Amino acid sequence: MAYADRDKTGENITALVITGLLIALLGWALISGLAAEGFKAIVKKVTTVDIKKDEPKKEPPPPPKKVAAAPPIVAPPTRINVNVSPPPVTTVTTPPPVAPVVPVIAPPGPVPAPPPPPPKFQPKGPQPKGAPGNWANSNDYPSGPLRREEEGVTRFRVTVGADGRVTSCDVTGSSGSSELDSTTCSLITRRGRFNPATNGEGQPVAGSWGSSVRWQIPKD
Repeated sequence: MAYADRDKTGENITALVITGLLIALLGWALISGLAAEGFKAIVKKVTTVDIKKDEPKKEPPPPPKKVAAAPPIVAPPTRINVNVSPPPVTTVTTPPPVAPVVPVIAPPGPVPAPPPPPPKFQPKGPQPKGAPGNWANSNDYPSGPLRREEEGVTRFRVTVGADGRVTSCDVTGSSGSSELDSTTCSLITRRGRFNPATNGEGQPVAGSWGSSVRWQIPKD
């Protein structure tokens, strides 16, 4: 509205200026005695002056607003139902706690007795006196086995007392003739003499001794 008022004011000023010029020219023409035709030409020329109206300046249009590009339309992924078997369930069995091993301490046993002192003497068995081969020989052959021609070897073992005499006799191997076996023990018990056995103290003790007698009929 203010811009239109300014345009009208400019037009009024221009019209006043032109009017003033026309009056001045008219007066000058009258004074100078110009011909009426010349004055008319001037007036016609002046009155036909084209007064151009100043057009208001157009403000440049504001720059177009940048419109943000719309994001691309992405189709949602197609959901595919796949039957997936559940993972296997692993069962872990927790073993029961192991009871601590308590060592079993055996009670102390009896204290072993101290070893016996070494013997003062080396123990010895009974030792025969004289010639044991003469205690029973072919001269003592019993008549019964001799007639039956019985021969053989009688093995025996005698027990000798602390006095060196035979206290018992046992046949450990038969000759095959009971009479030859009994004769052997009878002769050894009656004729056998021994040095008795001794212990670690050198004292005489009972002991045993064994041997054998071969019964063989003498050849003439």
